[in-house]
Amino acid sequence: MNALKFITCGSVDDGKSTLIGRLLVDTKAVLQDHLAGVQRSGETDLALLTDGLSAEREQGITIDVAYRYFNTESRKFIIGDAPGHEQYTRNMVTAASSADASVVLVDAIKLDWANPDLQLLPQTRRHSLLVNMLRVPSIVFAINKLDAVADAAAAYQNIAGALNQFAQEAGITIAAMVPVSALKGWNVVDTDNNDQTDWCGYTGPSLLSILEDLPVTPAETDVAFSFPVQWVEKFHDSGVTTQGRRVFWGRVATGSVEPGQTVQAFPSGQTAVVSQVLSATRQAQNKAAGHSAGLVLDREVDVSRGDWLLAEQGSPEGQRQLSTTIAWMDDEPLVAGRLYWALHGHRWVKVKVQRVVHRLNVNTLAKEEATELPPNAIGHVTLALQEPLATLPFAQSRILGALVLVDTASHKTSGAVLVN
Repeated sequence: MNALKFITCGSVDDGKSTLIGRLLVDTKAVLQDHLAGVQRSGETDLALLTDGLSAEREQGITIDVAYRYFNTESRKFIIGDAPGHEQYTRNMVTAASSADASVVLVDAIKLDWANPDLQLLPQTRRHSLLVNMLRVPSIVFAINKLDAVADAAAAYQNIAGALNQFAQEAGITIAAMVPVSALKGWNVVDTDNNDQTDWCGYTGPSLLSILEDLPVTPAETDVAFSFPVQWVEKFHDSGVTTQGRRVFWGRVATGSVEPGQTVQAFPSGQTAVVSQVLSATRQAQNKAAGHSAGLVLDREVDVSRGDWLLAEQGSPEGQRQLSTTIAWMDDEPLVAGRLYWALHGHRWVKVKVQRVVHRLNVNTLAKEEATELPPNAIGHVTLALQEPLATLPFAQSRILGALVLVDTASHKTSGAVLVN
């Protein structure tokens, strides 16, 4: 099976770093000298296995996304440990944008677990909404620290009920739900780590078993061919006159490409026929979405880095105005009238914020009137583009429907944009 790239997210101190440390230790992915370096008072501090920044170790919090790797007999994994603090939501969005799955941790001891009508933490809701909005294919809820409550079965039942109700209201599909103790290792790698075989009344698979069976993000082969040009190489010594003398390198974003296929350059609109499709080792072979390729056309057309090669039929038209959903990452609020750079594929265009339509309340899921988006807020925003972009709704294409906004002065990444 293909490697699964997943992230852990949720509120502060829900046990995300500890869970990853437990997965690494119990799958024997940590060397003994590394384990010796994370001892505290004779005990292994699992969270320190992923906290790589000195500031993280000093403060006991996760600040940036840390990636770790491990494998089992049946699969390889790439884990992203996303920070739980609201001020670092932007880092979590970055990690989720390329993830195949998300494990949302819920800390049982922070909730009124004995109450069937308990309220979830705002950051649990925010992260769940974000990973769903970013079209992460599989969302798994792991209810943690149930070893520390008086009635684990009641706590699991009540918290699971609250999560199911929230998911139904938010339109979130839950791939799985599992009770765990990251600290003690219960239901993380194995299901027989404690004396009770049906702990919390749960008889399903462990978290690792669930992850082993999750699918990776499918390539967008059902969308018309699109190809952002990343690099243009010239054949200096080419004597061939039946094709162009340049190779356009990049990764096939959607669809597939083969020799004889007619493509159009965007934004010039010129058309040409694909003469060769080359692999990284310059072998001729057809390429589908998700694979890097070099394309040689049958004639010279006006194409440079940042341009797109699109299918002649079924490709999106260039748009100068976009209705979008934006997860705002900048410290400065998003307000109407501001100018930003937008990056789409490898193409940069200037954009102007035309209107902030509304802001999403992460606690009630209501759309509230707003004139700006503060840091870490999510809202519906209309953008006006200086030059057209060939986009599709994000619900249709994770690649063609995504942009990044960059501040023109500081060059900081300011927002993650999803086309509606």
